[in-house]
Amino acid sequence: MSQTIPDYPIDIFTPDAVRNAREVDDALREFAPAVRLHDGTVMIARHEHVTKGLLDWKSFSSASRPWHDPNSPRPEILLTDDPPRHTQVRKVVADALSPRALERVKGIFEAAAREFVAELREREGETVDAVGEITQAYIFRVLPDILGLPQEGRHHMHGFSQMVWATMGPPGELFDEAMQHDYSAVLAWLEQTCERDALDPEGIGAEFFRAADRGQVTLAEAKLLLQTVLSAGADTTYLTMANAIRAWALFPREYAALRAEPKKLRNAFDESLRWDSPSRMAGRIATVDVEIDGLVVPAGTRCGLMFAAANRDPRFWDAPEEYRIDRDTKHSLGWGYGVHGCVGRVLAQMEAQALLGTLVREVESFALAGPYEPWMTTVGHGPMRQPVTLNFA
Repeated sequence: MSQTIPDYPIDIFTPDAVRNAREVDDALREFAPAVRLHDGTVMIARHEHVTKGLLDWKSFSSASRPWHDPNSPRPEILLTDDPPRHTQVRKVVADALSPRALERVKGIFEAAAREFVAELREREGETVDAVGEITQAYIFRVLPDILGLPQEGRHHMHGFSQMVWATMGPPGELFDEAMQHDYSAVLAWLEQTCERDALDPEGIGAEFFRAADRGQVTLAEAKLLLQTVLSAGADTTYLTMANAIRAWALFPREYAALRAEPKKLRNAFDESLRWDSPSRMAGRIATVDVEIDGLVVPAGTRCGLMFAAANRDPRFWDAPEEYRIDRDTKHSLGWGYGVHGCVGRVLAQMEAQALLGTLVREVESFALAGPYEPWMTTVGHGPMRQPVTLNFA
């Protein structure tokens, strides 16, 4: 017999909940297979059910997500589409970010990483922020270069990140705080820097406009896709790389094993994405009644498919709190699943291979040098500051 989805007694999006998101999300996962928040949104957090939801885009549509505002300032394309339109648009991004297309900029990533780590070597023994002074700093330096963006105004990258992620979550204290900021300068920069005439024609960003020339997307959509890649190629990547550094400090034996076998770097990066995912959830709307272990999610219900909690579900993962470079991450949900799987995966892995690969070669060990300060946004998740010290080989 079908049962009513239980109400969840805790607001999982308060500042205190965001500071303790791992524990909060894991507790929700253990409460029931699906729970209803006070605003009616249903959250699904167990690995089996999140996986099925991500794969079944017809039942769990991306067209109307929780708290979705079509007038928000973030780029509205790709993530808010379903097939067949999603498939057409996704191909444009997949072609622009294909392994073959990215091969020609691989040297830019690697040269920048060597230069960057050489600068860090000068600070051996000092406390360094793994985010603001390593991973985010590297991404904000090199990603605009390979996209072909102009130099002017790149300091707005962080404001763009804050703006995009703030609009993904529900109304509340953190949302209100974020919306108090004046994003007009960020929006003006975003509009100008992603114009076709502003781009280096040799950069990857120009590929989106060439797709428009071929009739695959409109010129307006080409610009939106460039803005989407500028956001998606930055935030989740630098957060995952920072989590890798944090994991290497917390699990020194795993890091020593990685240094002994650096070819395992890609799996080590994927494991950091599972171990502490940079997005708490993906939003969907149920288009039909969906049964989950005897609980029915009614058609028309907006839902959250909780990546991070599912990636720590002990029903599926052995010792999920442990970071293991040899773990089979094939069914990790950090990259998404199905038609909405991360189309920028090759780009993120190339960014990580360049910077983290150089760090693994050069740095013998990492040590935490201060408390983890979380990114105070409701849906994005990860360290906004993590002091570390680097012991170079």
